[in-house]
Amino acid sequence: MSTQNPFLSDWSGPFALPPFAQISDADFAPAFEEAFKQSRAAINEIADNPEPASYANTIDALEQADGLMDKVAGVFFNLTGADSNPEREALQRDLSPRFASFSSETVMNEALFARVDGLYHNREALNLGAEQLRVLELYHRMFVRAGAQLEGAAKARLPEVTKRLAELGTAFSQNLLADEREWFMELGENDLDGLPDFLKAAAKSAAQERGLEGYVITLSRSLIAPFLQFSARRNLREKAYIAWGKRGENGGKTDNIDIVRETLALRQERANLLGYDTFADFKLEPEMAKTPEAVRELLMAVWEPAKAAANADAARLTELMHDDGVNGDLEPWDWRYYAEKLRAAEYDLDEAELKPYFQLDQMIEAAFDTANRLFGLTFHALDVPLYHKDARAWEVRKGDRHMAVFIGDYFARSSKRSGAWCSRFRAQSNLDADIRPITVNVCNFAKAPEGEPNLLTFDDARTLFHEFGHALHSMLSDVHYPMISGTSVARDFVELPSQLYEHWLSVPDVLEKYARHAETGAPIPKALLDKLLAAENFDMGFSTVEYTASALVDLAFHSDTPPVDPLARQAEILKGLGMPAAIRMRHATPHFAHVFSGDGYSSGYYSYMWSEVMDADAFAAFEETGDPFNPELAAKLHDHIYSAGGKAEGADLYTAFRGSLPKVDALLKGRGLPPAP
Repeated sequence: MSTQNPFLSDWSGPFALPPFAQISDADFAPAFEEAFKQSRAAINEIADNPEPASYANTIDALEQADGLMDKVAGVFFNLTGADSNPEREALQRDLSPRFASFSSETVMNEALFARVDGLYHNREALNLGAEQLRVLELYHRMFVRAGAQLEGAAKARLPEVTKRLAELGTAFSQNLLADEREWFMELGENDLDGLPDFLKAAAKSAAQERGLEGYVITLSRSLIAPFLQFSARRNLREKAYIAWGKRGENGGKTDNIDIVRETLALRQERANLLGYDTFADFKLEPEMAKTPEAVRELLMAVWEPAKAAANADAARLTELMHDDGVNGDLEPWDWRYYAEKLRAAEYDLDEAELKPYFQLDQMIEAAFDTANRLFGLTFHALDVPLYHKDARAWEVRKGDRHMAVFIGDYFARSSKRSGAWCSRFRAQSNLDADIRPITVNVCNFAKAPEGEPNLLTFDDARTLFHEFGHALHSMLSDVHYPMISGTSVARDFVELPSQLYEHWLSVPDVLEKYARHAETGAPIPKALLDKLLAAENFDMGFSTVEYTASALVDLAFHSDTPPVDPLARQAEILKGLGMPAAIRMRHATPHFAHVFSGDGYSSGYYSYMWSEVMDADAFAAFEETGDPFNPELAAKLHDHIYSAGGKAEGADLYTAFRGSLPKVDALLKGRGLPPAP
């Protein structure tokens, strides 16, 4: 093994950041080979240790077994999402089944599980601290849920199932990225009717990225959503909307339908092998919701009020469309266009007037300042090599203490998968030493042409705050063990810190300070700010319906017999719900990456709404004091939510902060929807 491979030496640069300038694609495969070798040797050493099992030689040792693997994978998988290329995608296809097989090999190691199981059943006599006990319980649960107690044919079959699921998840992701990368729509000068200057600038920048003259609309949400909102050319809106909706469903080598069918069948088989009736029963057991019935109860409590609001809005939008001389029914590619007209009429709010006040750099500063006022953090720009020229980095401090390195990668590009997310190159822990995290936010905002300011919509700014809330959950983490570090919590709890943080974007003095005009530097006028805040719940029926429909389809797919025809089953579910005709699911099945790019949100897309019940109630705690930055509450929020990682179950962490768990009424009130009858 060459000593020149940068992964095989200590990283001595600032904050032990990955030496991105020294890393080439050729380094990854040999580094992974060595990492698998070292991890396997460490696992076998733990399992075969002749000494009786102790917490130190088993659990602590397991937490330290993957040092090199964490180092290599932290860089590689961040790059495959944020800056992919054919070489990385090919290696990712090779690695996915290898990781699944290695994981199965580990949890099926009988000697290893015997040590964990023995410690678990003797845990009361071990005199463990609360965090140690929590980690031991999580390890035992992980082994059991991965099949450690299976025997015979079931034990042999489960690793085959998990390996194949890993292959399918990778294929789904890469097919979706290919469809998003390959489609674009060129616009001539006569195709720009209705488009505001900021959208023309973004479309021009997208054309330049592809080496084209003129203007281009891509399938990036930051381009296609405002195009649907403003384009007066109904035929072009239809063309763009259909392309957006057909991602993963275009036939040929990138079609995802067969992948979905096989994935659902294998997930059901996995659940059955482990003794569960359905995959949803299996998946939800360790979550806050616990059961599919509890999830459906929440979603349906929101569905009916949201549907009623959406149907009422549809009638008003149809009337506007007919007034425009367009006959027939309101279509999905019409909704955003006429909703924008209705918003302008009702609130005298013009997105083109609003957007110059939301500069990307100012919104980053707003997120940083909010973290300073709540948690005492400061952010200091770093001049260090990163993996892409658009990424930038800051050192995060609390007083004189180094807390983290934060990386922001904000602009859309063809090598980046769609959406927005938070990830990490290194997790926080205190097991070996005071290891502080390297955290990254990745977004897909439209990039302005060189020399022009990068402007966001208010929804974009909310996305920035959302992902930064995840980043704070990672960067403020203060736990001993990597297993419970940062965002390593229940899926239906993980969105609480992110969704809660969104609320501070709407605090008037935050906007008054940071929403400044890109050309004049003037603060947003109070009259315009008042109109913006008054309109926050505008079109909430639409957004709630498109989200909740996706969550209900996800739940139904995993609660029933796996469908032979997923699209037919999707249509059947939506018909049964009475889905409004002019609204589609936010994520139709062939491009539902949350659910089919891996197991993360499978049976779990509801978790955004589950967390929203808590975030609405949590921010209400600040509002009740009259101070959105109340120091006493901020300290409790820090201690019990943002720094706590997975030290306890989500319900216990939330109750420690707020005193009790909330009801769905908080969510409905926050969305401006009436309570369910």
